[in-house]
Amino acid sequence: MKVCEIMSHTAPRIPIKSTIRKAAEEISTNQCSDLVVVDDENNFIDVLSEGDLIRNILPELSMVMEEGGTLSSSYDLFMDAGKANAEKGFEELVLRDPITIHPDDDVLKAAGLMVTKQIRRLPVVRNGKLVGSVSRADVCRKVMAV
Repeated sequence: MKVCEIMSHTAPRIPIKSTIRKAAEEISTNQCSDLVVVDDENNFIDVLSEGDLIRNILPELSMVMEEGGTLSSSYDLFMDAGKANAEKGFEELVLRDPITIHPDDDVLKAAGLMVTKQIRRLPVVRNGKLVGSVSRADVCRKVMAV
């Protein structure tokens, strides 16, 4: 069975020039844990996860300790960082060596990559262009279908 037989053609995506706020909105709206990052020509660049966004604004321990080390002060630092970074771009958060899969690859290869690399969704790329994505749920639905 090939990836193209089970993949979604409507992967949640975001242009690389978007803001952190827009990425957070898209993750929330699409109820997904990550977005596929593309350029203006729909060339695949990378995946931006909700974890990437959160790690970007988490306060460092030294900052927490300078502010008194309390949960309340930590929360304030976290919220302030979120507000301060919301309109910034996220380009520096994305990797430049992403793991992808080709539509003609076997589903077993996709499943193996997802398990070994702890990836929930793989971008499906052909000739540098994003053509869809395949998720763990897609694999389970197809492979374990009765």
